[in-house]
Amino acid sequence: MTMMHQQGAARLRQLMARGAEFLGSDSAILCGAMSWVSERHLVSAISNAGGFGLVACGAMTPALLDAEIAGTRALTDKPFGVNLITMHPQLMELIAVCQRHAVSHIVLAGGLPPAGSIDAIKSGGAKLLCFAPALSLAKKLIRSGVDALVVEGMEAGGHIGPVSTSVLAQEILPEVADQIPVFVAGGIGRGGAIAAYLEMGAAGVQLGTRFACATESIAHANFKKAFFRASARDAVASVQIDPRLPVIPVRALKNAGAELFTAKQRAVAAALDAGEVGMAEAQLQIEHYWAGALRRAVIDGDIEHGSLMAGQSVGMVTREEPVADIIVQLLHEAARALDRQHR
Repeated sequence: MTMMHQQGAARLRQLMARGAEFLGSDSAILCGAMSWVSERHLVSAISNAGGFGLVACGAMTPALLDAEIAGTRALTDKPFGVNLITMHPQLMELIAVCQRHAVSHIVLAGGLPPAGSIDAIKSGGAKLLCFAPALSLAKKLIRSGVDALVVEGMEAGGHIGPVSTSVLAQEILPEVADQIPVFVAGGIGRGGAIAAYLEMGAAGVQLGTRFACATESIAHANFKKAFFRASARDAVASVQIDPRLPVIPVRALKNAGAELFTAKQRAVAAALDAGEVGMAEAQLQIEHYWAGALRRAVIDGDIEHGSLMAGQSVGMVTREEPVADIIVQLLHEAARALDRQHR
């Protein structure tokens, strides 16, 4: 850090202080929970480098999550959190697993928290973060006792809503940032954007795509190569083919796997028509499909038929580099941006 950026660095520490204190980390940078990717190696590396890692539970069973938390704990003594999907049929058991391990922060993703889940998490002493895809939902979540919010725009990878990060940030931050820490996510690839969201009132940021190809990420070499080759326009949202089957769109790199998902939706819709499955089961089948397709890409390296979930910031992911280097670079860029503004 040159003398020139010292002022920016001091300002950055000041802006990140609230988020860092909430997380218990050096910097208020969350690593988004990416199924199969955000496991013990990446999560511990992020936390060890001063960020905050999140274990992606995804479709894991309670026994698998139990092992993953223990495995992460063995690699870091820094705090990390666990991301749970609200529609998981064993949500309450998963919360109990987190409590047994005294996990400090739990993120609930994929819709409003079901009855009893907030109380269960809070009673165990964990801090709860939830996604707020609209201002009305942000206010509702705050009333129900959530400790922090993640505002994630449609530029993000994986499951997405319809509104862009910049619009959500403008809509939500001025209204609620004084009440509760808010982390902004979706399409963040450089430190300048981090600085801008912090200046707008965010307590911190969450990045997924930028960390997916880190040296410590267990993602297959083919998966990483696909990211390095891709540009922003290659990360496209999936198409919903049946209005009765409200499939949350998913952003991923274009490949044959996207066509397979369309076929899967048709099959599930037909089963719904025939009365072979109910709506909840249909949704679950879609979720399990994603878990399998992701595994094929991330673990097996089948980048044609697997799902290459990526955000639009994928064009800024150009090489494999250690997590610590990525975080230092992001903080340096943010400090430089703040320095320019306050000169």
